[in-house]
Amino acid sequence: MEIKNLKKAATRIRKAIKNKERIIIYGDSDMDGVCSVIILKECIKNLGGDIVEIYFPDRETEGYGINKIALNNLRSHAPALLIALDLGIGNFKEVDIANKMGFSVIIIDHHEIPDKVPNADIVVDPKQEGDKYPFKLFANVGLVYRLSVVLLKNKMTESLRKDFLELAAMATIADMMPQTDDNEEIILEGLSSLRNSWRPGIQALLELEFINSLSLMYQVNKMNSLMNLRDIGEKTPTAFRLLTISNIEDAGRMVEKLLEKSIEKKRKIKDILEQVEARISFKKNSIIFEGDSSWELVLLGIVCSITTQKHNKPVFLYRKDKEDSQGSIRAPKDHNVVEAMKTCSRYFMTYGGHPTAAGFRAKNKNLDKAKECLIEYYYNK
Repeated sequence: MEIKNLKKAATRIRKAIKNKERIIIYGDSDMDGVCSVIILKECIKNLGGDIVEIYFPDRETEGYGINKIALNNLRSHAPALLIALDLGIGNFKEVDIANKMGFSVIIIDHHEIPDKVPNADIVVDPKQEGDKYPFKLFANVGLVYRLSVVLLKNKMTESLRKDFLELAAMATIADMMPQTDDNEEIILEGLSSLRNSWRPGIQALLELEFINSLSLMYQVNKMNSLMNLRDIGEKTPTAFRLLTISNIEDAGRMVEKLLEKSIEKKRKIKDILEQVEARISFKKNSIIFEGDSSWELVLLGIVCSITTQKHNKPVFLYRKDKEDSQGSIRAPKDHNVVEAMKTCSRYFMTYGGHPTAAGFRAKNKNLDKAKECLIEYYYNK
């Protein structure tokens, strides 16, 4: 039994390589998206493909997923094959715009399906209708690893397979996917060779004294945490730059900067947490729904996670901009925030993700309505 459309995606990519089409890889900036991009990039390079751009949308200025700003930035490359990784499953309007611009779109995503799938040429998502593959809880990198096996065929050397599995294991752990079935196999195989990784970035992280002394799983968690700085310096996230760096000395210098940034990151997270606690101390709602124009969007997922663990309720936090707001959501295990937002979808521009970890974008004028709708949803459950 196969993941729906996986072979179809591989065939389309090979066709693009053979016909010397321009290829754009468009990925999310978290560890899952970054490692997905690296694996596919190295596959296509091995097959002689022409990657004209690797693009990570800046969540602070562009928002999450495929967006109009990004498409306008990429317009000059059309016609081209645009492969979206770890995002896109909820971008209906944006995919239609991409089609009109002349892009051929492949979406490889693992998030919940809102109601239908976008009008892309090919969609790979185990959760879509008609996908009979028994395991549905891959990280996106697990899907891309499976794609790499189909793409490379006999060109998949043992060293390349180990390398891809190392990245797939780290990203599966980072995305907090259940460590069972297919994911367990990826993690066990990937971690077995991680300490001998050829990647200078991983070597530099493992040389840090406070990481080197830990057990393997704790080492991976610490490395993931350090790389989870979603600044898009030089148009690419920190994790992408570190995991693709070719020189051990450069990797060491970059890791030193990461350590400095992690201290500042912890301070900012503590500040937002204190603000959230002050606001909700007198509120008794079934959810926490707060926002501020000064909050950094990239920090809100962590703040949501800490807050939902403390209060055991769904937490919606957003960064408020001039006309609309972007937010992150975390919830206890027995909740499905995507289903909750689906019932209130008239108040959201976009939304999606996992049952307990998701995101949204909404017009500022609809924020209070969205909040009341969600409170009512959880009150009636």
